[in-house]
Amino acid sequence: MFGENFLKTLGEWAANAGVKLILAIVTFVIGVLLIKLITKLLKKSKMLQKADKTVAKYAVTGIKALLYIILVISVVAILGVPMASMVAVLASCGVAIGLALQGALSNLAGGIMLLIFRPFRVDDLIEASGELGVAKEIGLFYTQLLTLDNRRVLIPNGTMMNANVVNYSAEPLRRVDIDFTTAKSEDPEKIQKILLTVMDHTPHILQDPAPFARLSGGTDQAQKYTIRAWVKSEDYWDVYFNLTEGVTLAFAENDVNAPAFRVIRKKEEKAEEE
Repeated sequence: MFGENFLKTLGEWAANAGVKLILAIVTFVIGVLLIKLITKLLKKSKMLQKADKTVAKYAVTGIKALLYIILVISVVAILGVPMASMVAVLASCGVAIGLALQGALSNLAGGIMLLIFRPFRVDDLIEASGELGVAKEIGLFYTQLLTLDNRRVLIPNGTMMNANVVNYSAEPLRRVDIDFTTAKSEDPEKIQKILLTVMDHTPHILQDPAPFARLSGGTDQAQKYTIRAWVKSEDYWDVYFNLTEGVTLAFAENDVNAPAFRVIRKKEEKAEEE
């Protein structure tokens, strides 16, 4: 009699558990699909498309994480775990979890602070933690940078908040500064004229403020010239390389001697005399 009751109770429990398990699995699968659908709809929503890219991406990531938390709680509830017991367990484990996740919580707080203070935005060219690249996303815990040589770098948000961040895209204009050296014997007025001519013929250089080219230093064997040109931020590297190439070619065309050239000639002359 006892064995029959036990088997009957066990069968009923197994049936109920099986139904709950199947229902929990179905709920989880449907929930995952719904979350993916909601995420896609959020990304395409007009409200987020009008919002700043940095805020939009962070908001989508945060909402997605919140939906998954709700889904897990729902699945646990379907399995029959009392919510009061689950809350009690979470509360008792809160201190341990907090200590274990100090770094993650610091990164989460760092991401929120990045959104509040906005030291940079998505698609800005920045330098932080020794890395130079375009900010592609500020996630919940990491900021993604795409370097100029196409490497994807993940920097913890907490580190970003405690590091020096250089934003090369924050201002509409930037100044290109390049130094060139010539032999000591070269005429400064001649070199200055060559440099200004090259800048006049280089595209994207702004005339206000006016381009600058002057003798800025030197040694007993060389003269150093500095050129400065204001450009739009997006034209910086094009102008930088065009100026470097243009000045090098102009020096060659005008027979401008480099310091090393004079030293070599002196050595050759001394060798011939001996």
